[in-house]
Amino acid sequence: MPRATTPRRASVADVARQAGVSVGTVSNVLNRPETVAPATRARVEAAIEELSFVPNGLARQLRAGTITTVGAILLDIRNPFFTEVARGIEDRLTAADHTLMLASSDDDPAREARYLRLFEEKGVVGLLVVPGSLDVEPLRAVQRRGVRVVLLDAASSSPDLSSVSVDDAAGGALAARHLLELGYRRLTFLNGPHTIRQCADRLRGIREAVADEGLDPDVVVEEVRLTSLDAGGGDVAMGRLVDASGGRPPEAVLCVNDLVAVGVQRALRRLGGTALLSRVACVGYDDIDIASELAMPLTSVRQPALEMGYRAADLLLARGPGEPAEHVVFQPELVVRASSLVPGRARAGAGGSSPTS
Repeated sequence: MPRATTPRRASVADVARQAGVSVGTVSNVLNRPETVAPATRARVEAAIEELSFVPNGLARQLRAGTITTVGAILLDIRNPFFTEVARGIEDRLTAADHTLMLASSDDDPAREARYLRLFEEKGVVGLLVVPGSLDVEPLRAVQRRGVRVVLLDAASSSPDLSSVSVDDAAGGALAARHLLELGYRRLTFLNGPHTIRQCADRLRGIREAVADEGLDPDVVVEEVRLTSLDAGGGDVAMGRLVDASGGRPPEAVLCVNDLVAVGVQRALRRLGGTALLSRVACVGYDDIDIASELAMPLTSVRQPALEMGYRAADLLLARGPGEPAEHVVFQPELVVRASSLVPGRARAGAGGSSPTS
């Protein structure tokens, strides 16, 4: 069976031929649409839509195989976890004499779509994308136009999209099980929207760990949705929780990422100093560099961010036309520090990972 070939991108000439106009007219529609008669412009725009044409000033070099730029769209490059992912991508691309174009989607579908189109127009050879929604059809459409795509920090539900991810359900279960083993029976989970797969999967893992203990997740787990998945979001949420309970904070808090946990600690210090901070068991997620450097070192679920970025870039560079998609799933690890080890709360004989500095 012959190997499939990479689809050819539609050209300006293809659009002109389809619309029955000159190449110059197509160029005017793309760059100076007000100079083209409405009926003619409508024919050209219909041809563009039909041919799935994407303007590309570097098309000639791309066809010649001289373009070595890869685009990456991450959720938020301000998050140190994604900074480390980007470094892993860059390390692999540098080894192959490729360069990286980087953008943040901010979990905004419109922003993600804009960067997808921009990177296509720039003529990247491939895209590494942390999808902001469960709908990957736009990414499949990009790949059908000849741009290789690898999903990053997300398991692929599509047979033609390679992916690199972490088992986030297992990570959520690790965090919850740790607190359950310490004797806690009320867990507050500061989470993000379920349209973000990581948020939904971590909640699922937490609830499964609770159910495995013979407890009712609806009773044990309180989910609080945040407006922003950063320190500010964690700070605001914890302040509201403390106010709502007459000054008493939750006993055990799980955070969707470490930045949220930093905000939780900040709010507790502001509201009651070290005494209040030391009464709340707190577990983060990602194990970013500062997790071990906080005044109250943070227990966290570690993701191998550097390795994830490196492996995703490796998949992108290695996969040829017609080759099957590959799916890499890393396993998380719980790193126990002081933030979850509230004095007097550990249950005799409780298991779990050993504390680290």
